[in-house]
Amino acid sequence: MLFTGSSPSDAPMDSTSSVADPTKRAFLSRAATLATAVTLGGLTPPIAEAAQDYYSNYYSTVIRPPQPASALSSKIDNKIKYLRWNGKIAPNERTAWLIYDFTSRQYLTTINASTPYQSASMIKPFIALAFFYKVLEGRLYYTPYQRAKMEAMIQYSDNSATNYFIHLLNQTSRYNGPIEVERTLRHYHPGIFRHIRIVERIPRGGRSYRNKASALDYHRFLYALWYNQLPFSNELKRLMSLPNRDRVYTNADGVARETWVFDKTGTTARLCGDMGILVAQGRNGGRYPYTFIGIIEKSQPTKNYQAWKNNRGDVIREISSIAYQHLRQMYNLV
Repeated sequence: MLFTGSSPSDAPMDSTSSVADPTKRAFLSRAATLATAVTLGGLTPPIAEAAQDYYSNYYSTVIRPPQPASALSSKIDNKIKYLRWNGKIAPNERTAWLIYDFTSRQYLTTINASTPYQSASMIKPFIALAFFYKVLEGRLYYTPYQRAKMEAMIQYSDNSATNYFIHLLNQTSRYNGPIEVERTLRHYHPGIFRHIRIVERIPRGGRSYRNKASALDYHRFLYALWYNQLPFSNELKRLMSLPNRDRVYTNADGVARETWVFDKTGTTARLCGDMGILVAQGRNGGRYPYTFIGIIEKSQPTKNYQAWKNNRGDVIREISSIAYQHLRQMYNLV
């Protein structure tokens, strides 16, 4: 089953293109309508419990133990071994990889996928989702000002904007902000967020080491997002498709420029990662979406942050290119 394009959105991540993709224009139009409707006092929310029931009926399709196909897993495993041998991945670094193909509905790779790793800024879409549930409950509102803050948090990974939303969640509960984020996510989606641990705001300097999630947590979130099983799914897709310097497409030479990307990166002196949905284009005109999660975690902070971040980001780009080339052979992608 190939994807032909109606419900998901968005656009190529090549921000230098001067021609807007028609599907991007249509998606942004829907998102703008949403943002206009959900302003201060302008939302009549359903009962929270009813929303929980509505969004919890499909999880059996995504929480079953993955059965990855062996071919791509072997390619990635051999590549990681080679990168360790030549020093591009250090002995004190561990990695996790997950690739899920929506077309065949198969996990193509799950390497250390159920192990919690530091989340860094990859936690930010989760914070956005918790906020949107508070909007759904009628406790908070999504105003134009907050929309701009949300864009800063997701597109530019602004830490002060992130702490702003954590503070808002704090105001809706007797629990502190980070704990309320986790409580909200687990309340509505216990099947998705099985390994998360959200315990801290983003500290000064961005040294966020204590929040955790697994590759499977990210994948289950992306799966629900793709099939519009989350509140404000189209808005979350819009936010995650805004142009940024990602690690799955930008400078990933093996990934075709026609690919659409919805993603969020995460970086600290101990963590380099990216999680997202890539939507490849087939030579038949169809679209072939898949999730890609890549995580590299270091046991101790690096002494050369910039070089380490760049080098490990390139490792993720290499694995992303391998995954795309594998799918290219499966589906005759461009």
